[in-house]
Amino acid sequence: MSRIVAAGLVAFMLGGCYNQPGLVADNSYSRTKTGALAGAAAGAAIGYNTKGHHKGQRALVGALVGALVGGGAGYFLDEEANAVAKALGTGVNNDPLAAADPNHDIVVSKYPDYVRVMFRDRMMFPTDSATLTPTARDKVSRLASVIARYPQTIVGVAGFTDSRGSYAHNLSLSERRARSVASLLKVNGREPLVKGCSFNKPIVPNDSPEHMALNRRVEVYLYADASRMGDPCSQ
Repeated sequence: MSRIVAAGLVAFMLGGCYNQPGLVADNSYSRTKTGALAGAAAGAAIGYNTKGHHKGQRALVGALVGALVGGGAGYFLDEEANAVAKALGTGVNNDPLAAADPNHDIVVSKYPDYVRVMFRDRMMFPTDSATLTPTARDKVSRLASVIARYPQTIVGVAGFTDSRGSYAHNLSLSERRARSVASLLKVNGREPLVKGCSFNKPIVPNDSPEHMALNRRVEVYLYADASRMGDPCSQ
């Protein structure tokens, strides 16, 4: 009986009970499933190797607890990504080429440890300015309203420029732009982590005005676990 109950709970969790309508939803929940399976394996091993009797039962309980813990962070990211995409009027796009597509001013993507929201520079700031346009303020405020519903979210904001001008000038500009976005994302009593990346990590070579426009951007990173955060200028 305990095996049936445990299996049922895990199957229910992996079944994806959350469903956003329309094109904005990504219902694969791959992060949820991967985290749950990894957690289940680790929990089962710990339970089985613990001293004492009833190793099989302890392994089963360990697998269930591990699945719930391991799948929790993944489910959190899957759910939040859908909510962010819906609020911004776009879809969850995990195509590796989406960042280089000039037709999208906003790209919401999911990764194993975080959700990334990319805002194109052309809709965000006037030339060589860190002042948000009215459209940008509206979009970032919409993102903030979603983040406010997920108080465990760790937020990082990074600014990027093209290669025109000095590295130092672009470093300052990219950081000021990131701070402008971060100022609207201060929710739940937490300050977003801010970094300027100058013209590091270009999406495409800075060899044409069109390519330079793609490299000018602000990226927002949403993490469930602060220990998973990396350097946005190089990751």
